Amino acid sequence: MKRSTKAVTAAVLLLATAAAAWWWQQRPVKPPPDKYRTALVDRGPITQVVMATGTLQPVTTITVGTQVSGTVMERLADFNDRVKAGQVLLRLDPTNLQARLRQAQAQAASAQASVALATASLERNRQLVAQNFISSLALDQSQREFDAARANLELARAQVDAAQADMNNSVIRSPIDGIVIRRNIDVGQTVAASFQTPELFLLARDLRQMQIHTNVSEADVGQVRPGQKVRFTVDAYPQAEFEGEVQQFRLNSTTTQGVVTYNIIVGVDNTDERLKPGMTAQTRIVLQSKPEVLRLPTAALRYQPDDEDRKAMAAAAAKNASAPGAAAAASAAPQAAMAGDDGVLTRTRGGERVYRVWTVGPDQVPQPHEVTVGIANTRFTELAQVLSGSVKAGDALITRRADTPGNAR
Repeated sequence: MKRSTKAVTAAVLLLATAAAAWWWQQRPVKPPPDKYRTALVDRGPITQVVMATGTLQPVTTITVGTQVSGTVMERLADFNDRVKAGQVLLRLDPTNLQARLRQAQAQAASAQASVALATASLERNRQLVAQNFISSLALDQSQREFDAARANLELARAQVDAAQADMNNSVIRSPIDGIVIRRNIDVGQTVAASFQTPELFLLARDLRQMQIHTNVSEADVGQVRPGQKVRFTVDAYPQAEFEGEVQQFRLNSTTTQGVVTYNIIVGVDNTDERLKPGMTAQTRIVLQSKPEVLRLPTAALRYQPDDEDRKAMAAAAAKNASAPGAAAAASAAPQAAMAGDDGVLTRTRGGERVYRVWTVGPDQVPQPHEVTVGIANTRFTELAQVLSGSVKAGDALITRRADTPGNAR
C-alpha cells in the first residue's frame, strides 16, 4: 500500500513538473521596449499656410485739416457720423478774415481809381504830343504810370481772391463720402495753421471694404502671391473665421531686431461692417493646397541620429559586411556611408534639397532613406520623390527617441 502511494505521489509530481515546464515555454515573451517614437506615412490633403499678425484698416483714409487759423465757432460732425462730399464739418470764427477781405477790396477799389486816372492822363498826353505841346518824354512817363497802376490793380485783385479763399476755407467741408473715424477739435478751441496744417478730422471712405496690413518674415514671402486666399480671426469674434485675399506685396522691407519682414496687404469684404478699424487679425495666408498626396510626418524630417544610434548603425554595417554574399556587402556599403556622413555636402542634389528620414530596422537600428519634399505645414509634408531606400504609405518613420520628451508628431 505504501509503495502504491509513493508511486502516485511521484506521478503527480512528475505531471506537475511537466505542466510547469510547458506553461513556462508557452508564456508570452515581453518584447524589449521601443527605442523610438514613430508616425505613419499616409495619404491625405495638405494645406501650406503662412501665419502672421496684422491690423485692420480702411482702404482709404483722408485727414481733414485747415489752411487758416482761427477759433472754432461751430462743429457739425462727430465720431462715427456718416458725411457726404461737400458737407460742412466745422466753421471757424470769420471776423478777422472778413476784415482782411474788406481791406483787400478797398485796396482793389483804390487801385482801380488809379488805373482810371492813369488812363485819362495817358490819353490826354497822347493828344498833346500829337499837337507838339509836350515832348514824347512826358508821354513815356504817362505810359509808365499807367502800366504801374494796372499792375497794382492786378495785385489788389489777387489779394481780394486770397482773402476770399481764406473766408471760404474758414468753413471746413468733407472732401469725400465717408465716415468720421477721429475728431481732434471742439467748439472754442483755437487752431493755428502757421507752420503745419492742423488735423481736425480723420475720414474713412468706406468701411465695407477694408485691408489688413500684416508683416511676413523674409523666410515665407517667397511663395506669397497676389490673389491667394487668406483666413483670419479677430478677438472680437472668437468663434468666427473671416476670409480675404492678398492684394499687394510691398517691396519696402522693415528690419526689427535683425528680423526682416515685408508688408502684405490683404483685401477684406466687410459688407456687414462687423470688422472695425484697428482690430488685430491673426491671419493665415494659404500658399498652396493639395487634396490627395503621400504625406510624411513633418517631425520625421527633424529627427537626427545621436551618437548611440550611430554606433549601432556602424555595428550593424560591420556585421553585414562580414556576412557572406555580394548582397550583404552591397547593403552594408550605403549603411556605412550613412553612418559616417553628416549630410552637409549631400543635402542638395540637382538643385533640390534632400532630406533624410529614418525607419526602425532589425535590432531597432535606424535605417536611412533620402527623399525630396513638396508643400508642408507643421503636421504633414508632401513626399515628392524617394531618392534612396523605400518609403511608402503605411511605413513608420522615426520622429524622436522614446526617452526624449515630446509628441510623436
